[in-house]
Amino acid sequence: MSFMNKLKDFFSTHQETRENHYNPELKSHYYKTTYKNAMQSVKSIIEQTPGMTVTSVSEDRGEMSVTIDSPRKAFLIVTVVSVRPFETAVDFTATTNTFLPTDFGYSKKIILQLYKKLDAKENFVGTGKSS
Repeated sequence: MSFMNKLKDFFSTHQETRENHYNPELKSHYYKTTYKNAMQSVKSIIEQTPGMTVTSVSEDRGEMSVTIDSPRKAFLIVTVVSVRPFETAVDFTATTNTFLPTDFGYSKKIILQLYKKLDAKENFVGTGKSS
């Protein structure tokens, strides 16, 4: 990861994961599970995390909206996509509500914490797999 990308990440209030992200930590995570189980696992992890509240779930789209009230205010979108019958991808988009031009890495920290919990709960297959 280049210095400019690190600098851009630091001076940002938004982070998202995707298939071909320049930062290996922020690539899509794949799990050997069904879509329904992945959605339920993500929902239960978020409900068990203090300060996080699931505000809406769209089973049709595979999306979940989450508000974060503590330690900082933020908004999180979780996207769950079934790639194959027993392979599911999970992506996060986090935006911190702050008047500053940076959140000092808070949005990235949220994503990495949730991936760590999900990796422990579900059968983690890998990251950034191009189908």
